[in-house]
Amino acid sequence: MKNKITLFVFLLFCFANFLFAQNSYHDDACTDIVVGKSASVDGSVITSHTGCCAECRVHVIPAKTFKKGEKTPVYYGLQDVKKPLGDYGEIIGHIPQVEKTLAYCHTGYPQMNEHQLAIGESTMSQKKELEVDRETGVQIMTIEQAQLFALQRCTTARDAIKVITSLIEKYGFLPSCGPNSEALCIADPNEAWVLEVFSVGKDWTLESGKLGAIWAAQRVPDDHIAVVPNWSIIKQIDLSDPDNFMASRNYKQVAIDYGWYDPDSGEPFIWQKVYSPIPREWATSRFWLFFSTFAPNYKNWPDKKLKTNYSGYDSYHQYLEDVSFYPFSVKPERKLSVQDVIAFQRSVFAGTIYDMTADFDWFIPDGVGGMKKSPLATPFPTKDMRELLDIQYRRMVSRGGYGMVAQLRNWLPDPIGGIYWFYLDNQHVSAYVPIYAGVTDVHTAYKEYDPNKFSETSARWLIDFVDNLLYLKWQEGIKDVREKRDPLEQEFFDKIAEIDEKALHLFKKNPKKARKFLTEYTTENMEKVVLLYKELRELLLTKYTNNKQRL
Repeated sequence: MKNKITLFVFLLFCFANFLFAQNSYHDDACTDIVVGKSASVDGSVITSHTGCCAECRVHVIPAKTFKKGEKTPVYYGLQDVKKPLGDYGEIIGHIPQVEKTLAYCHTGYPQMNEHQLAIGESTMSQKKELEVDRETGVQIMTIEQAQLFALQRCTTARDAIKVITSLIEKYGFLPSCGPNSEALCIADPNEAWVLEVFSVGKDWTLESGKLGAIWAAQRVPDDHIAVVPNWSIIKQIDLSDPDNFMASRNYKQVAIDYGWYDPDSGEPFIWQKVYSPIPREWATSRFWLFFSTFAPNYKNWPDKKLKTNYSGYDSYHQYLEDVSFYPFSVKPERKLSVQDVIAFQRSVFAGTIYDMTADFDWFIPDGVGGMKKSPLATPFPTKDMRELLDIQYRRMVSRGGYGMVAQLRNWLPDPIGGIYWFYLDNQHVSAYVPIYAGVTDVHTAYKEYDPNKFSETSARWLIDFVDNLLYLKWQEGIKDVREKRDPLEQEFFDKIAEIDEKALHLFKKNPKKARKFLTEYTTENMEKVVLLYKELRELLLTKYTNNKQRL
């Protein structure tokens, strides 16, 4: 046991000195949350995205005009952070350009435009027969490229669905996160939709006349909330109700052709069941956490609370419910705020059987004959730590990368109504900063990130530095982070009404001045975040340096 602890401390020292500067939990594991306008506390529509890709550099692409008949590139590699800023990857095709595009905030997965159209993405699984990649197919339209085109061309969720689906049908849907399918949570200030896209395999060609994707979309009721945890959530589809459902014309036929559905069986066609493979725990665990948190009395949810430190080990008695157990959406028992969504995005399964800090290897003698949790216990044990301490990995909501909560408000002009609450690195540690839809630029620190070279002028690196320093003494260090971070975030929320009022006053007289004001305010807030994480870095390093760890 002594040797085990010694080796563990050595690994932590390595972390503190950035031998492993990048956290090892950046694989694809997005969780999207959607809140209808009647389910939010202020009447806003909310969509969100966590665990995004490494390309976290956010920058504003301005509105542009083009000559009639021009073509625009289709890129592969939008998620690649190693490119220079402004390089969007390899050009693998072209499509007709529109005469006027809209301004939007660009990241690896583009998420929001100047008209309060916002899109969250969550990679899903699909059956092997549908899988395709660049080497095995001729499809060219990735989901992130389709998002980009929708944000450039659309002002409403419905129009975005039409643009995205027309592109993937014509040019073929090309998965970019492995050979997997995709879900998009698309919202505007009035409504929100979930669009699910599956590919059509390796044999599709543009000349075949067949659709290059299978897709379905369902509207989230205004008084409901929904979650997409890397799994399909759409079940039965009613195309006689176009206000709430849309689908490709092949949405059933592909399943019939593969023998996955028999129309003569008398059984209903369940989209989620037909096109998804065998369920994974990474989905059911987050489904359970979401619905049991916000609608605890809706159904007799499985009991997955942690009763003893051994509860997580007892796999034999754990529930193995199917994903079909969980509804498409639900009416929450209380209305949700942006802060509620942020709090859930920071979830680490605390107090449940999936809590990685509850592993018994984290527990040490308390000096009075009992056991207590080590101050080193972290909800983000790296791969090396998990192997050393025999900790079973759980895919959480809180992840590395970047992410957002989009707050869309129909009672204000678009440049003011949309707020893009953006974070970098791990949201459990990071601060969310409000970016108004009308901004024309952002702080330079949010536009810089090279994962292979630390930089004092990169906001992502400054936050990641603090994230790494927490491994010195996680249980105490995270309290220091919250003590400094939470008041700053609260300040951002407290000032929203004041900023809205000032911006609206300017907008009525001069929209350009309103945009300038919002840009300056957003940049000032980003500077506050940069300064905060420099301060936190010094605090944590001084307070928990290994010189004080009784080595």
